Formats: sequence, C-alpha cells, structure tokens
Amino acid sequence: MRLRRSFVVPLGILALLHFYIGWRLLPDLPIGATGAAAGVLLLALSYFAMPLGFLARSLQWGRWTDRAAAVGLFMMGFFSSLFVFTLLRDLALLPAFAFLPSPRVQSLLPASAVLVVALAVSATLIGLFNARRRARIVEVDIPLRDLPEALHGFTIVQVSDVHVGPTIKRDYVSAIVDAVNQLEPDLIALTGDLVDGSVEKLASHTAPLARLRARHGVYFVTGNHEYYSGERDWTAEFRRLGLRVLMNEHVVITHRGARLVVAGVADYSAHHFNPEQRSDPARALNGAPRDAAARILLAHQPRSSAAASEAGFDLQLSGHTHGGQFWPWNLFVRLQQPFTAGLHRLNDLWVYISRGTGYWGPPKRFGSPSEITYLRLVPATVVEPGLSRSGREYSPG
Repeated sequence: MRLRRSFVVPLGILALLHFYIGWRLLPDLPIGATGAAAGVLLLALSYFAMPLGFLARSLQWGRWTDRAAAVGLFMMGFFSSLFVFTLLRDLALLPAFAFLPSPRVQSLLPASAVLVVALAVSATLIGLFNARRRARIVEVDIPLRDLPEALHGFTIVQVSDVHVGPTIKRDYVSAIVDAVNQLEPDLIALTGDLVDGSVEKLASHTAPLARLRARHGVYFVTGNHEYYSGERDWTAEFRRLGLRVLMNEHVVITHRGARLVVAGVADYSAHHFNPEQRSDPARALNGAPRDAAARILLAHQPRSSAAASEAGFDLQLSGHTHGGQFWPWNLFVRLQQPFTAGLHRLNDLWVYISRGTGYWGPPKRFGSPSEITYLRLVPATVVEPGLSRSGREYSPG
C-alpha cells in the first residue's frame, strides 16, 4: 500500500501541474485547433515520459532503456521551465487584471503565452548544449595563512558530481579525464556522486578514470548517489581503477619537504545506509601530524563544513549542490545546504563548492555551468575578518 501511494501521489501532482499548464497556455496561444491538439499531445508525452527518466533502468528494456530514460529526463527539463514560466506569466498578469481594462488585458494574453513557450524552449536547448559540452576549467586561488613556500602554488584539480548513468557515458568521462590530465595537477580530488547505476552496468563507462594522473595521486570520497548505486561494489571498483578511497581517514603528503594532510569523509548521509560509515571529519583527522602545513578535507556535501571547522581543517572541497544546475532551482539550494557554489569562509575554514562536472537528471545546465576546478594554494596576504561566519561567496585577490 505504501509503495503504491509513493507512486500515485507524485503522479497525481504531476498530472495537476500538466493540466495547469494546458489550462493557462493552450487557450491563449494563437495556434488554432490543430495546434492546440498538438499541445495536448506534447503535454501527454511529457506526463508519461517523465517517470521513465527514473524508472527505465528497472524495466530492463535492453538498449532501449537508456533511450527511454533520456527522453524522460529531457522532457523533465523542458516541463520544469515551461511550468516556471507559466507561473511567472500568471503572476505578472495579476496586476494587469486588477488595473487595466479587460480588452487591454485580453490583448496581452497571446503574446505572453508565446513568450512563455519561447523562453521554455530556449532555456531547454541552451541548457542541453551547456550540459553536453565538456565542463569548463575554473581557476581558484585558496589563500592560506602561514603557508610554507614549498606549498606555494600547490595545485588540486577537483572533479565532482559527474553522474555517469543513462545519458553520461564513456566518451563524456574520457573527455573529462583528458582535460584533467592536461592540467598536470599535484593532486586530484573526486568529491562524490560519480555514478548513477550499478557497477555491472556502468563499469565500462567509468573505466577512463583509471587514466587519471597526478603527482601525489587521485583521491575519492563517496557521495549520496554512490550509496543509492551500491557503495560497497563501487568502492571496490574505484580502488581497482587506482583511486584512493578516503573513508573517514587521511593521508600525509610530503611536497618539496612540506607536509600536507588530505582527509576524506563518507557522505553526510552515509549512516542511513551503513552506520559504521557515519561521516566524521574529526575522526578523519585522528593521528594527523600537528605540524602539517595545511589540512584539506574532501567532503561531498557542504553540510560537513561546521564539523570540519571545529576539527581544525583549513580547506574543504565539496560538491553535491550542482550550483542548483538550472534556474530557478539554484535559488533554493540554501534551504538544504549552507552554501550553494564557489568559495566561502566559515571561521578559519575555506569551503569551495563545485558546481559539478556533469549533471543529474535532466541534461540541462542553465545559469550554473559545469566545471573542472583548478585550485592553487597561495599565501594569504590580506584576511578580511568580516567574511568570518558570513557564508558569502568570496573572490580572493
């Protein structure tokens, strides 16, 4: 009964939202009866295709599985924009209904309906282009106090939230690996949510990760989607590929005579899947040398930052948020996470949140481009006390 309700309620809400769009847009679009019928068919396609974006893999349709999922996920992205712009149109028309003569208001309806469709189509196609192209390189300097000269310019390349799955495959991953290796970093940090599916189905597509190269190695921490996809199997597979998995533990790196601690924690929600893997930044730092020049934490979710600050880390690298992935959902990330994207300061801790190197769900990036992050450790010359605890994005220097 509970399982049935878990499907019926969302499908009912989805039906109401589709009805709302059809009710508010189709009568006002200057497309005639034939166009209106086509609009109804498009909304019906959207309604029935969207659940396939999540359910197709469980249906075992062979080579058609990912294609059905791709159609459903694309329609999800289009529907999202269509709904938002329809709602904004109605909100914008409220003052017109209140203060303008009825004939004037009626004259606004066709043009505004066309504008909604045009904006939804444009946002979806632009978002598709942004999502499917290789992530851009974003360069970020991290100013650390008392950083020894040996670590000036130490480089870390961060890759996060690739989400290999129905629409992200081997070629996409291979392009990321090539771009990362060209940067010749000192260290590579993979901050979770690399996969959306089982090892059995996706191992051939994650195989290019074995080609990642960095002077001091490649380090990985779990994200919530690794737990959805079989964390134990993926941890074994990533280790087989040569990645160092940090599970509430640390390593000590010696770079030009200076020691650097690199720690990693399990995902913030890991204890819901395995109580023994409860995320614990303090535990990850146990036994670390006190004279280390810098302490860096890899933690999938920004929510780990409070505990990381208390534990004494200097820098936390996270992902998870995708920067909201596409407007307007980027405006709501702060309801669940302390930071959305970019570089932030929490007490003495710097927190950098990647916008993600791939995407989740709809192949759509609009207002939040994907990134491969190239981070450099630099000495702090000016520290702004006003940024402490502020949670504001900060661009040093």
